[in-house]
Amino acid sequence: MKAVRSRLVGGPETLTVEELPDPIAGAGQVVIDIIAAGLNRADSVQRQGRYPLPPDATDILGLEVSGEVSMIGTGVTGLEVGDPVIALLTSGGYATKVAVDAGQVLPAPRGVRLRDAAAIPEVAATLVANICLAGQFAKGETVLIHGATGGIGTFGIQLVKALGGRVAVTASTAEKLAAAKELGADILINYTDENFAERLADEGGADIILDTVGGAYLDRNLDALKPYGRIVTIGLQGGAEGILNFAQLMRRKASVIGTLLRDRSIEQKTTIMHKTQEIVIPLIENGSISATVDRVFALGDVSEAHRYFDSGNHIGKILLDCRA
Repeated sequence: MKAVRSRLVGGPETLTVEELPDPIAGAGQVVIDIIAAGLNRADSVQRQGRYPLPPDATDILGLEVSGEVSMIGTGVTGLEVGDPVIALLTSGGYATKVAVDAGQVLPAPRGVRLRDAAAIPEVAATLVANICLAGQFAKGETVLIHGATGGIGTFGIQLVKALGGRVAVTASTAEKLAAAKELGADILINYTDENFAERLADEGGADIILDTVGGAYLDRNLDALKPYGRIVTIGLQGGAEGILNFAQLMRRKASVIGTLLRDRSIEQKTTIMHKTQEIVIPLIENGSISATVDRVFALGDVSEAHRYFDSGNHIGKILLDCRA
């Protein structure tokens, strides 16, 4: 099979396509012939040497794929060779084949082009794990999403709206805010010229903040919360350290939650994927949510794809066509 590895720490030019042995389906696993893979922030951070791999991860990049089942291991039920599927991975998605535990595999949503379905697994599972489960979202609540137009943002806006919530977003340009509005965002904040905490306070505050920034936003996130609000931090683009005002945290009866998805156990990921099947997939199939795909690159053009991802100019997901 072909697979992308980064043998040197550095920029997109360090990514190389190599020939490797085909994977075999172990007990409880399936092998997927990959049609497409999604790019994620973790891939870029891993390439830069700033993401220690979980113990069961390979150095092949890629956390989500779409494709067709080509081999089934012992003990697997509910899947057949030839089934169109999507999968959440610990690694291995930038390739033509991957072996993955069957609990992390879902049938591809009906009505979605199988290539484009690669944009779904990581963002859907992340949002379910952090907004629905950790954040305990309830209908009518306000969710602030930092980064309106990445994969998480574009999908999260639609999900919260479909579940009956109000969405606030931050972004750096009018173009990105316009795209967020088109997807259904209610409160649009350009963080380059407006204090998002003050704006959210004027709008009544946020019940949940999905935070990809970390330390640099900790104090303002707390200022933006309603009483009993929840900050769920899933990224550290603004640094790993911040000053927490415990007095304000206590006055607001608030919670600060930090989570990761990639290093969770197979059992935990299986639970999250089951909840994703229950909550998200029906909304995709009835047209309430759609995967926003910005651009598709051939697997051999992976360095160019990473360059574009790192630019931050994309709106939605960037995919690799693993057949090209």
